[in-house]
Amino acid sequence: MQAIILAAGMGKRLKELTQNNTKCMVKVNGITMIDRMLHQLDRLALDKIIIVVGYEGKKLTDYISSLNIKTKIEYVENEIYDKTNNIYSLALAKDWLLKDDTLLLESDIIFEDSVLTELIEDERETLALVDKYESWMDGTVVKIDENDNIQGFVPGKNFVFADIPYYYKTVNIYKFSRHFSKTHYVPFLEAYLKALGDNEYYEQVLRVITLLDEPEIKAKRLNGQLWYEIDDIQDLDIAESMFAKSDDEKLARLQSRYGGYWRYPKLIDFCYLVNPYYPPRKMMDEMKANFEKLLTEYPSGMYVNSLLAAKNFGVRQEYIVVGNGAAELIKSVMENDDGVIGVINPTFEEYPNRYSKEKSVVFVPEDRNFRYDENDIINYFEKNYIDTLILVNPDNPTGNYIKYDGVIKIFEWANNNNKRVIFDESFIDFVDLETVTFLDNEILERYPNVIVIKSISKSYGVPGIRLGVAASGDKELISGIKKDVAIWNINSFGEFYMQIAEKYSKDYKTGLNKFYAERKAFVQKLSEMETLEVMPSQANYVCIRLKGSMSAKELTRALLADYNILIKDLTAKIRKLEKSEEGGEYIRIAVRDKEDNDKLVQALRQSLK
Repeated sequence: MQAIILAAGMGKRLKELTQNNTKCMVKVNGITMIDRMLHQLDRLALDKIIIVVGYEGKKLTDYISSLNIKTKIEYVENEIYDKTNNIYSLALAKDWLLKDDTLLLESDIIFEDSVLTELIEDERETLALVDKYESWMDGTVVKIDENDNIQGFVPGKNFVFADIPYYYKTVNIYKFSRHFSKTHYVPFLEAYLKALGDNEYYEQVLRVITLLDEPEIKAKRLNGQLWYEIDDIQDLDIAESMFAKSDDEKLARLQSRYGGYWRYPKLIDFCYLVNPYYPPRKMMDEMKANFEKLLTEYPSGMYVNSLLAAKNFGVRQEYIVVGNGAAELIKSVMENDDGVIGVINPTFEEYPNRYSKEKSVVFVPEDRNFRYDENDIINYFEKNYIDTLILVNPDNPTGNYIKYDGVIKIFEWANNNNKRVIFDESFIDFVDLETVTFLDNEILERYPNVIVIKSISKSYGVPGIRLGVAASGDKELISGIKKDVAIWNINSFGEFYMQIAEKYSKDYKTGLNKFYAERKAFVQKLSEMETLEVMPSQANYVCIRLKGSMSAKELTRALLADYNILIKDLTAKIRKLEKSEEGGEYIRIAVRDKEDNDKLVQALRQSLK
């Protein structure tokens, strides 16, 4: 068996990285793509490797000669690489196809070693390697039946988004038998070139072949193996995190992204905190039906969006402001506060991180599970002067909850002592002890020293449209925030969501009830593990102290490496707050739906043996 690598392209989308080098010489974590691929092929004891070169071909061949590859390498030159496409490059190597069974690869792919092993060990002679379509993929897809017959190649221009559940992406790695090349591929390649020219793609030939009664080629499905095609700098960035040199480096790279994990194949994100049972399908279908208009039309300004928020949350328009996520509002509020702030730790760090540590007073609860109530807060801050209290309820990451009457007591204390309260109720809808919100006209008017902030991303499960609200009976304060943020801070998708949200209120309540039941079942399963101490939580996450010998870092790393599950390691955040010299090990786990939660429980049981 031999291999043919197509490496003649210019890779223009990688910009300055391919200004003086061919695409496959771009480095992923310090190793060029061609170096990695050639060493992977070298381990297969092939008879030879044929490389079609073009752009910066001399640099590429000189570089390859320095790599100490044992397998014999032959070169084919595409002198008109800038005027042709890869069908012409493969046509230049067609005589090699007729000499032996062939692995055909494009040079801009990075993949696990097992990808090639599975392809070679499969007894079927001619195979197209495919993977279930994911949103990050681009290019040709195929439809296949239960017997791995390719029912059709679908080029990008014919892509139908409604058919995504039936699509598989071609990985651009193939195994051609010599017989298939002789009787099918090369004859059709020659005919295709003659009829349609050399500025086409070689997969178009396969598309024609699959229309035959006996096409011979079958699909080979990947089963979780990693691969990535690198076309631009964003692809390169993602590939470097997927194929990091160590599990620690991969974990660190993912943690530093703070989201966007939908780009990572099959990753289950237990870090981000959203409602797993909302929005309903009908709401998403309604937004899809209006997608074109929302994409091409300007959104309304602040006046209309605050009106929509007022309608949804039942408060007066002059009391509420909409933000591009709660983070935009937190930034505005904190940067316009010049007093001494009181913080309860551990908590959501976006608030204290926006403020000077020199003007912050920190309360750390004595309780080993970081439980506290209204009396603990009042007693501490009566002794330690502050101008503004930050209160996240339920708190993040502990899930600690102060009931309605307790919060009102804090508001009264702050009002009587001329103090301000920034009250974050982003997770309050997940509370099943009582149904309550402080986005209420009577409360806002009675306590104008209070500003209530709520992230719509969390409880409503729509982080992608970036919505949050802040409300206060202090109309001057709200007016100032509205002037501080951009007039078009909300896009049309966010505005439309607020426009239609009210009619899905029953679905929201149903989703919350499903959540309450699933959280109870999930916490029960976690609590049954002897190595976990689960803290009580009224939020959509649980904080856990590890009791076994495994550290939080080791567990986080193992879950990512072995199960593609990402959790949050809280140890560094919490340990500095503990009173004892021997600090604990802590993690935070989001509550997702039953299927994902069961996967995590099983992974924890295996990892914590």
